[in-house]
Amino acid sequence: MPSLVYIMTNSNDMNHVVAFHRDLNGLLTFMASYPTYGKGTGTKEVSTATPNDGIDPLHSEGSLTLSRDGRFLFAVNAGSHSISSFMVTSNGHLIFADLKPSGGAQPNSIGVFRNLLYVSNVGDAANHSNISGFYVDDNGRLIPIPGSTHSLSTINAQAAQVLFTPDGSKIVIPELTTNRLSVFNVNQNGTVTGPMINESSGNMPFGSFFLSSGLLLVTEVGSNALFSYSLSDNGMLQVISASVPTGQKATCWVVTSKNERFAYATNTLNGTITIFLISSSGALTVAGHVTSTPAGVPTGFPMNIEVSQDGRYLYTLNGNQGTVSGFQINDDGSLARLQVAAWTHFQYFGSQGLAVLN
Repeated sequence: MPSLVYIMTNSNDMNHVVAFHRDLNGLLTFMASYPTYGKGTGTKEVSTATPNDGIDPLHSEGSLTLSRDGRFLFAVNAGSHSISSFMVTSNGHLIFADLKPSGGAQPNSIGVFRNLLYVSNVGDAANHSNISGFYVDDNGRLIPIPGSTHSLSTINAQAAQVLFTPDGSKIVIPELTTNRLSVFNVNQNGTVTGPMINESSGNMPFGSFFLSSGLLLVTEVGSNALFSYSLSDNGMLQVISASVPTGQKATCWVVTSKNERFAYATNTLNGTITIFLISSSGALTVAGHVTSTPAGVPTGFPMNIEVSQDGRYLYTLNGNQGTVSGFQINDDGSLARLQVAAWTHFQYFGSQGLAVLN
């Protein structure tokens, strides 16, 4: 399988997915761009609850999502209330597969487990926020699941992410505007029941990531901190490591190293990535910070962040530039910057979403 990095333009005329080829040394080269046949929001925020500064317009993780087997790629079109699907070819090119209404207004995050897909919709003045489910067929077509549309903890709660548990039995939704994490049980017919409502340990839960052990990491953008939780069978969360501050601004996205000894969280407004140590018990300790872009050049605001499947490289989207910063992950968890890759000759403001294939 090829190695690629995909980002999304979120353009409000025609949304595109941009593909970069990744070589054996982790370096990226622009390969192609593909229309989603839907519209993004450009620099417009999807929510009145967040500053309309053009940075992080969708306020979410998972706006661009690969299936776990790498066969399909999915994108939200928040400006046209739809989601797009692509088939990923053997060389990493994308073949457009389907475009469907998202089951609500302003979709901002997609979670996938096997052939089951759920999307969160922020809502608008005429529509409540919700999540809605689809089946994905063998050709990447999206089939809405009757009875799958469901409100969160309130009818106007804004989801920041749709995250399946490692076994696919539950969906966790950090709610940015309620300081809650809603947990849904996934039924055999693809519908969900719930939510089980958990009060967040901190302020404004945002990005989340499950370790293979089931430990859940959650960033808190209001607290600029990272937390860890355990999730019980009844959908209730128990704090393992509460409020570990980064000392930075706008701590939003999180991912771990392949060996799960380190976590990396982006601090958008500082232009930095915080490195955490993860103990065997799930306790978190700040180990340091690295800037997304080099000194002496315009600061890149890192947002979405992912690690390559081989565990050697980390990539983050600089949303204020439309660029991707690439790093080598060293054995001690530190990051060595490789490059800042661009797909245009000018800075592109308003992009969101990043996915790494292999």
